Amino acid sequence: MSQDTVTSPVAVAGPVPHDLRVPRVCFIAHNGYGALAEVDDGHAGGVERQLAMMARWTASQGIPTAMITWDNGNPDGAPVNGVEVFNLCKRDAGLPLVRFVYPRWFSLNAALRRADADVYYYNKGDGGLGQVVAWCRRAGKRCVYSVASTPDCDPRLPALPPMREKILYRYGLRRVDQIVCQTREQQRMLVDGFGRTSLTLPMPCDYPPGQAGRTLPASPRVLWVGRFRIEKRLEWLLDLADRFPQVVFDVVGGMNRGADYQRYAADVAARAERTANVVLHGRVTPEQLRPLYRDAALLCCTSIYEGFPNTFLEGWSQGTPTLSTYDPDGILEREGAGWLVRSVDGLAEVLRRVLENPAEWGDASARAHRYYVDNHLLDACMQRFVAIFRELDESSDKNRDTR
Repeated sequence: MSQDTVTSPVAVAGPVPHDLRVPRVCFIAHNGYGALAEVDDGHAGGVERQLAMMARWTASQGIPTAMITWDNGNPDGAPVNGVEVFNLCKRDAGLPLVRFVYPRWFSLNAALRRADADVYYYNKGDGGLGQVVAWCRRAGKRCVYSVASTPDCDPRLPALPPMREKILYRYGLRRVDQIVCQTREQQRMLVDGFGRTSLTLPMPCDYPPGQAGRTLPASPRVLWVGRFRIEKRLEWLLDLADRFPQVVFDVVGGMNRGADYQRYAADVAARAERTANVVLHGRVTPEQLRPLYRDAALLCCTSIYEGFPNTFLEGWSQGTPTLSTYDPDGILEREGAGWLVRSVDGLAEVLRRVLENPAEWGDASARAHRYYVDNHLLDACMQRFVAIFRELDESSDKNRDTR
């Protein structure tokens, strides 16, 4: 497989053909149990939701599928929504400083062995990539790394402070069998910063498309979805809410258990509670979130950086355009699926203009919906990933045959 290929949208759906060999796939998601089991285990994130969605899909297509997570009390190897779950140690097991090696690294190696997959899939820009890749190389297994955030492609690795994490991540990135990017920007950064080529694939989303041709709601609401972390800049949305008391601002998310920046999260949550036109929903299920997308006039993203946010796809599926401080590969401007701004003043200017011009909003809504349908439907996207898994597995078979 040429690693610098950029795929184009194709219409593919239905189960994987049974006359082809289907490799066993394992998704590594330390915090993924809650998303897979569809319960609130104190951790919620876009990476975990996406990995759980992908794992459920592959299992539903008859592909042998496993996932590795922290030990949440589920019997080791027992299926959850069709996916065999293999346990690491418990999240808080071990003594500080030494638990990085034992029990965490030891239990990861043991879980990778018990999962016994042909292809392993990792989707987080941290030292875990190096740990997984090192084990796969020793075991003669294949590994796919999917970039989750643009700073993970920056050779400085600004979002990864501990030196050991940077060393392990660089080791894994340089030796992993296949890299999948969300954007062409990430693809270029990997070549320039690490000398690695990669594939860009549209990310899947399991939200069924809503009805096209929406009209601007009579009582507009603005939706914000994310974790309360410094780089998400929730305070920008609260500044915007202060300027538009006639608009309701729905905030979904919160502070994960054990998350960093707890003081920041507590401060913005307290401010949000004091703001009359802000509704704090906390963490919600996908079923609870979907009507919030449908009712929103805009999805607002205030992040310093992202990858390709799942929230964009979920909003576009319902015809909700995006007002954002981040634009992956220029899609908002190129496809007309929303508006890119650089400041709170910019957010306010666009919101005011859109509220006064329903036709402009209607055009952006239609474009967002169409872009989602053309590029991000679950079946079509996942068939591309299965093709990668199969090709890696076939190349592994050929290597074994020539030894």
